[in-house]
Amino acid sequence: MIYKQFQDRKLSALGFGCMRLPTVDGNDANVNEAEAAQLIARAMEGGVNYYDTAWGYHAGNSETVMGRILKQYPRDSFFLADKFPGYDLSNMDKVEEIFDQQLEKCQVDYFDFYLFHNVCEMNIDAYLDPKFHIYDSLIARKKAGQIKHLGFSAHGDLDTMRRFLEAYGKDMEFCQIQLNWLDWDFQNARGKTELLDAWSIPVWVMEPLRGGKLAKLSDEYAARLKELRPDENIPAWAFRFIQSLDLPPVTVTLSGMSTMEQVEDNLNTFAEEKPLNPQELKTLLDIADSMTERTSVPCTACWYCTTHCPQGLDIPMLLELYNEHVFSGGGFIAPMRVAQLPDGKKPSACVGCRSCEAVCPQQIKISESLADFSAKLGL
Repeated sequence: MIYKQFQDRKLSALGFGCMRLPTVDGNDANVNEAEAAQLIARAMEGGVNYYDTAWGYHAGNSETVMGRILKQYPRDSFFLADKFPGYDLSNMDKVEEIFDQQLEKCQVDYFDFYLFHNVCEMNIDAYLDPKFHIYDSLIARKKAGQIKHLGFSAHGDLDTMRRFLEAYGKDMEFCQIQLNWLDWDFQNARGKTELLDAWSIPVWVMEPLRGGKLAKLSDEYAARLKELRPDENIPAWAFRFIQSLDLPPVTVTLSGMSTMEQVEDNLNTFAEEKPLNPQELKTLLDIADSMTERTSVPCTACWYCTTHCPQGLDIPMLLELYNEHVFSGGGFIAPMRVAQLPDGKKPSACVGCRSCEAVCPQQIKISESLADFSAKLGL
């Protein structure tokens, strides 16, 4: 197992994400605890010492199951991460109550790592609102020893991350972002790592396989990678990509493992670092471009369109979200961000005048894209 130094702690480079534990009959709320315990036992044996759970995982049952499983191991043999569930605005005034319940559910006296969960456009104002006492409460818990290290996870855009960092960055010890070779440019993971590097904040990686989407590629793309590394399986390329980054260096890469095969594959991959060489990295990013181009409108954010929109829509931003929604086949990111826009700035506000299209260098049929986006979002 590869280990990374974080302050005075040695963390396994592979972290066990507890959002995709094995279930009974495909029911996400019904965790197969016996199978999960076997996976954890093998991960422990293989050197994994970082386990990441959250209030909402498995309909609230991940914390409870992990509490029972990890109770069988010495407390100093693992690091446990949990999060304040700010993705649900109804939780904002319950930080003390929820934290106490999380300790109880996980059967621990402290969390090694604790995060503001999913900082994004939907909740940034609430997270920064002093009336909820979230920051003050978590800082107090840290001073009391119930949180050893405080950080945040983010699905928001760069501006949202900047707002959060400007308010709380001096106390953030790590940040967890969605980072993989497809989203390096597609969701600007590159820019987010550069922002965190400017703040000297270590990176934790979530969704390295984009929910499994990068674990299996088309025969065309898989053949290109196999030609370069015949013995490397396709999922391993995602982890090798992360091992190639150094701005800033990645400390923990989380993988949501639900089968023993996945655990064994990941343990094998993380037995040693095998970063990509320049040719391999270029090939991988070329494949990413090809994958996204097949479903994306080719907006370059030149902003010509916005000067001709009678509704004053942020068309490049809306098209960026449209591309994400189409490529992902849905998901929560685009609906979450669009929901925070005023009605007059949502894609449904487009009147179809096509003034923007008359000046678009890429000749994008913007009005049709926004209409399709509105339909997909049910607006």
